[in-house]
Amino acid sequence: MSAQNDILQKRSYLKGVALLFLRIGATAFGGPAAYIAIMQRETVRRRHWLDDQQFLDMVGATNLIPGPNATEMALYLGKVRAGWTGYLASGILFIVPGTLATLALAWVYVSYGYLPQIGWVLYGIKPVVIAIVVQALWDLGRKGIKGFLTASVGVAVVALYFLNINEIALLFGGAAVVLIIRGGWRLWKRGVPALLALPALSVPLSSLTVASPFSPLTLFFAMLKIGAVLYGSGYVLLAFFNSEFVVRLGWLTYQQLLDAIAVGQVTPGPVATSATFIGYLMGGWPSALLATLAFFLPSFFFVALLSRILPGLHKKWWSEAFLDGVNVASLGLMVGVTWQLGRSGITDWYTIVLALAALVLVFRFKVNSSWLILGGAVLGVMYKLIVG
Repeated sequence: MSAQNDILQKRSYLKGVALLFLRIGATAFGGPAAYIAIMQRETVRRRHWLDDQQFLDMVGATNLIPGPNATEMALYLGKVRAGWTGYLASGILFIVPGTLATLALAWVYVSYGYLPQIGWVLYGIKPVVIAIVVQALWDLGRKGIKGFLTASVGVAVVALYFLNINEIALLFGGAAVVLIIRGGWRLWKRGVPALLALPALSVPLSSLTVASPFSPLTLFFAMLKIGAVLYGSGYVLLAFFNSEFVVRLGWLTYQQLLDAIAVGQVTPGPVATSATFIGYLMGGWPSALLATLAFFLPSFFFVALLSRILPGLHKKWWSEAFLDGVNVASLGLMVGVTWQLGRSGITDWYTIVLALAALVLVFRFKVNSSWLILGGAVLGVMYKLIVG
């Protein structure tokens, strides 16, 4: 009887994971910071699958590995809740809705040469998403800021982010500062002087301009390579795609690339479905699916590896210090991205009202994030139809 109950419980967990990440993948807009905030709201606040500290540790750890962070968070959360079947279900179902929406827009783009006025939808969604991210930052900040040191690192990361310092350098730099200062303090208490120095981190980029005929195999390996080394925001994704498909291979124009990034931003789910759009432009839906598979495949590998390592990171003081630094640096990056999102999304009195109303609904009434986003989309379209 107990074995049967275990089987039923596992099926229930898997069903819950599948439905949740299918819904998030079909309704989430706003980029990685917004998606992670929605996941925190759904898995920590509403369903209590894990606590804020565990969630924050996942955020920090997934920021350390290459690939699209929101997809990696979906994979990890599915693994925690429902094992390896949950891992596959959450990752695939989070990606599929955005991929299908991107395919539809790619077909329209190729057939008619333009993109529909989907900016109307984003007009109402962005202010709502900002409120969801603010709520997540509030929850995670209370866990991630553990005293003066981590607070100072977080503030420094925000400031350096706005000075255009490389994001991965900020993550490792924040981890190094916390690790070195805590280690130095431990040595000082033991009477051992320490000379501390922070290592510099740079990420060189180079490209070679060589025209090449289109090949599905070349497309697969190019997307696989980008998915295996990508760090940072959608702007970094733009740089990688530009280097590979515009400069090196000569398969796309820069305008086509910008349109691909725009489609990734205005469709639900991961922004990296821009890879789907690029594949479709090159060889129709078979190439679109091939490009999507290649781009996301490394994330499945890295998260599987990470799930073996992360549970033991708090067993040593130095690994805990490192992770605390990464966590607070990740929060600092989310603050910076949220500010930029706010500047682009809150542009007039109507979006101010939407943002304030969403903040009340998020903090006071704990309204489901999908209903908030759907409501924002409807109100945005209605306003544009009335006012123009």
